[in-house]
Amino acid sequence: MSDSSDEPASEIDPDQQIAWIQTPYHAPVFDQAGLEFATTESLLGDEASDIFHGLAVKIHEGGQVAEIAALQIDKVTLTGVYTSIPTEQVQSLPLYQEERWFHLGWGGLFRKRPEWEER
Repeated sequence: MSDSSDEPASEIDPDQQIAWIQTPYHAPVFDQAGLEFATTESLLGDEASDIFHGLAVKIHEGGQVAEIAALQIDKVTLTGVYTSIPTEQVQSLPLYQEERWFHLGWGGLFRKRPEWEER
C-alpha cells in the first residue's frame, strides 16, 4: 500500500486563488452576493511591473463592457472572479474606455502612460 502523500497532485483545486495574470478568458464574474453578472474580457495591468489595475468585463444585462478596479476583486480562481461589488452597484460600474489602454491581444490591456506613443 503506497502513501498518498508521496504521490504528486494530479489535479489543481479549481477554487484555489491564482495570480491575476492567469485569469481565465471569459471566466464568470460574481458580485458580493455570489451572483454571476459578467464575464472577463481582458486584463488591465502592467505585466512587466506585475501591477494589476483590474479587469474589463462584459456585463450580462445590456452587454456593455465595464471596468472593475483591482481593489474590488477579492479572489481570482480557475472557476471565476469574485468581487466585493454589491448587486445593486453592478449597473453603475464605469464603462470601459478603450482610449485609456494599449491592446496586447488576450494577454491583456495595459494602461497608457503619458510618455508612451501609439504605433
